[in-house]
Amino acid sequence: MKHVAMALLLGVLSTQGMAQEDSAKVKKGTAIIKIGNMTIMKPEAGAAHKTDTLKIGEDTVKMGGLVIVGKGVSEGINKLGKAIEGIDLKKIGDVATDVLKKKRLKKVSTNWFVYDIGFAGYNDNTNYATSAAQAFVKPFGIVPASKGDFALKTSRVSNFNLWFFMQRVSIIESVLNLKYGLGIESNNYFFKTGITYVDDVSVYARRGGVNELSKNKLVANYLTVPVMLNINTNPMKGKRGFQFSAGISGGYLSSARQKQKGPGGTDKTKSNFNLEQFKLSYVAELGLGPVKLYGSVATRPMHQYGVEQVPYTLGLRFSN
Repeated sequence: MKHVAMALLLGVLSTQGMAQEDSAKVKKGTAIIKIGNMTIMKPEAGAAHKTDTLKIGEDTVKMGGLVIVGKGVSEGINKLGKAIEGIDLKKIGDVATDVLKKKRLKKVSTNWFVYDIGFAGYNDNTNYATSAAQAFVKPFGIVPASKGDFALKTSRVSNFNLWFFMQRVSIIESVLNLKYGLGIESNNYFFKTGITYVDDVSVYARRGGVNELSKNKLVANYLTVPVMLNINTNPMKGKRGFQFSAGISGGYLSSARQKQKGPGGTDKTKSNFNLEQFKLSYVAELGLGPVKLYGSVATRPMHQYGVEQVPYTLGLRFSN
């Protein structure tokens, strides 16, 4: 341990000697360096010494080919050695291990009860010139059916999603990850018109006036499983880093209803109408920190027949 102390002391002294050139004096022709009241000497060429020996006298320390002379040198080295011996190296190692564990990136990260607030709409790709589209909207023959019959109010928050969990599994150093979850999607379509779905043998839509109802919406709820590839540009920042995710989601229509409110009161009709039972969508999210921008667009129309309306969502995602 005294060897270690001596090595540390020599390192300090050599550094001080370089930084304090004004106080160090070197005599030409000799190998003597003076720093304050301390002198470091190198024996003359040919002097016998062992490079691995360490001898400590009252005011002299000999280490290999170096001799250090100065008042209190040996006492200082002994104190330094005792101080080093008193260090609990095991405790330092344990603390360092704990710090490294805290810095170590997690292989699996889970967020519980993530929720979305946004807008739900659809792209109406219906060819209203076809007899199938005209027959779906009744009464027909007076004014041809058109996109206007299913026009939506765009000023309402209409998409609410609750994800029971979102889990991320590292694929490559927590930069590339697999992200998946499970939750309920609720899409609310607020109509401008009084269009009403009639749950008959063959479901159809009955026309109504624009100002006939103060509230008219179709609600479709899906039990959904999203699966995405996630890119985290700075894993050390954890959830605060910039992230991008993209993939697909599969949804099962768990319930649907139409809710209408007018002068006569509120009416609710629970039915799946002619909505597709399964929904497959492209999904993506983009974010910095706990708030993300999300979006989805279905791969096919949400109705089985009559109209071709492809649903999409866009909004903000909040996670802990």
